Formats: sequence, structure tokens, C-alpha cells
Amino acid sequence: MSQQKRPCTTVDNTQQKLKTKRRSFLQRTMTTGLGVTAVAAASNLSFNIRTAKAETTTWRIQTSWPGGIGLQIFKDWCNSIVEKTGGELAFNPFGAKDVVGDFQLFDAVKNGVIEGMNPFTLYWAGRMPASVFLSSYPMGPRNPHEWDTFYYGLGGLEIARELFGKFNMFYVGPIHHGPNIIHSKVPIRSIEDFRGRKMRVPGGMVSELFTAAGAKTTLLPGSEIFPALEKGTIDVADFVGPAINYALGFHQVTKFISMGPAGFMSIYQPVDLMDLTVSMKAWNALSPEMKRFVEMEVHVYSDLHHAQIQKADQESWKKFDEAGTIVTRLSEQDVAAFTKLAVPLWYKWANKDQEAARVFKIQLDYMMSGSLGYVTPEMIKGQKLKGA
Repeated sequence: MSQQKRPCTTVDNTQQKLKTKRRSFLQRTMTTGLGVTAVAAASNLSFNIRTAKAETTTWRIQTSWPGGIGLQIFKDWCNSIVEKTGGELAFNPFGAKDVVGDFQLFDAVKNGVIEGMNPFTLYWAGRMPASVFLSSYPMGPRNPHEWDTFYYGLGGLEIARELFGKFNMFYVGPIHHGPNIIHSKVPIRSIEDFRGRKMRVPGGMVSELFTAAGAKTTLLPGSEIFPALEKGTIDVADFVGPAINYALGFHQVTKFISMGPAGFMSIYQPVDLMDLTVSMKAWNALSPEMKRFVEMEVHVYSDLHHAQIQKADQESWKKFDEAGTIVTRLSEQDVAAFTKLAVPLWYKWANKDQEAARVFKIQLDYMMSGSLGYVTPEMIKGQKLKGA
């Protein structure tokens, strides 16, 4: 952890009273369950919760965003932290591959190379099976508020912290991005059109779904997708939303975008979640007040990050249209076909270990409830969940 000495200052009675009120505000806000309105108000206060003898603590944080609006939003947010905390905490932002490769982020934080990471949570499916259920998966929960319910209402946040805690890391919170879309050199109008195609996917259950549909899948970080499409190593690629994908130049090397039926942009990752995870050493070095601030700030950042990217997406659709990109959509029949492939994969991944089963069972009950109704008993007939 990088630290910079700051001189001690004398705090008069008025300043001390103000600090006491601000700390009290933080405590009251946290006990209300991180309501969005209260959290947003706390974030906008730009308050100073440092003590008279505090030093500036700097966290080096690398994101998975390789460029575009995602990287800019991330850097703007990181650069705002030092002012909001009155110099007690600073975030030093790095883009994808600036310090380590995207898939090396986990070990970089675990081993203290950097203090924090802002990855796509799904990337850790190979070493932590439960992580496939910490971000959206094929035919699973489909809207941001459903994931907020899971994390902040049904115990998902506490479980995620338990899981990362085993690797000496602290999972601060989820960060919404939006649906993923598919770019291709050939039109994809049905599930049959994936057969035989060389396709980039993020790994985990998503990879297995498209493999089951007949695609020849390969795992690549976002920063390597454009050259792979350009060289013909792949001819179909999943990545994030239109704004960032346009900034990365995907319209230059593909002709088509494939999505689900109207209102269901992505059947395989409708709410692609990122997160902020930091080393336990870095987390434990913060004061209780600063820990509360960071937790609230991540919750607010998730809302703002999601909204700003959606705004940029709306503007980018026009750019894709001008570039001659053709949008195709799968049918409801294709959704049904993909669902038949997805359900056995849910159970396969859930049964990899007890933690994965525990997380999935919470989501399955939610999806089968009257609130959602995505899953019926007939859909999961014959499937068994071990250890949940």
C-alpha cells in the first residue's frame, strides 16, 4: 500500500462537531440497509471523515475495462475519491492490462501486487465455481433490481464476502454494467446458426451453453477480442454493450449484432456484473467510518455506472446503424431451446461445491417464487441439487 505523509492540523470545536454529525449520519445510513436515496446523498456530501492525525492511503485498482465509456467512468469515479474523503483515501486507477493481464487480477490482489480490482466477477469460475452465480448466467435472473434483491436482501453480499475471504480478499460490492451482446461476421438468427462458429465467450457456464449449441468456443479477455476478429481467429464474439463495443471498433471487423427477442437483449448474460474486491490487508487498514464510506460509495457507483453506460448505449446504436451494422434477434422458440440447454448446466455448476449450491438455491427459490416465475417445477424435473 502506497502512503503519503500529511502534516497534522489543529481541529477547532466547530470542525469537530461537524465530523461527529457526519459520522453519525454514516452510521444511521448504514443501518437502514444502504437505501439508494440515502446512499446517493452520502456520496454527494463530499465529506471529510479523516482524523487530525490521518495519512493518505492510496489503493491501486485495476479494472477490466480496456477502453471506451466504461474505462472513463471508472477513472472519473476513482479520481473523485480523494476529494470526497478529504485526502484520507485515494484510488489510483488502471485500465485493463496496465499492471497485469485481466485473468491475473485475482492473484495480483491476493498477493498484494495491487490493492484492488474491478473485474467481471464471472472470470473466476475456474477457481471459484460459486462465482458463476455471482453474476448473471444463461436464463437466470434478468434485471438489475433482481440482482440487488439477491445481494442486499437475500444474503448474497454476505456469502460473496465469505467466499473471497477464503482467499484473503474482501468483496466490497457488486457493480452493474448491463446486458452483453454478440457481434458476428455472419448473421445469427437462430440457435442453429451458432453451430460450427468460432466464438469468444467469457468462460464458465456461458461457454458450456454455446458449446452445447454447437459453437467452437474460446476464452479471451476483452482486450484481445478485436485482433482475434480481425485475424479470423474467431468469427463470433460476445462482449459487453454497444457503447463500449463500438469504441473498441467491433463494427470495423463484424457486420452483425445478435440479441434475444425484443425486451430480452441478452439471454445468456442479461445483467453482466462487475465488482470491487480488495485485499484484506488493505481493507483492514481502513477506519470503521472509512469502510462504511467505501461500501456506500460502491453501491452508488453501481447505479451511476449502469445508468451512464445505458445512456451511452442509446447514442451508440445510431453509430452502428450508420456503420451499416445489421441487428438480428433470436425468437421465443430459440429462448425455449436455450433454456433446455441451460437448466442442466445450472445444476452441473451448482453441484460443483457446497458454496455454489448454496448460492444457486437462493436464486432458484427466487426465480420460482410469485415475484418472478421464471422457473416452473416442470422445467427442473429430474434435476437434483446436492448439499444445499
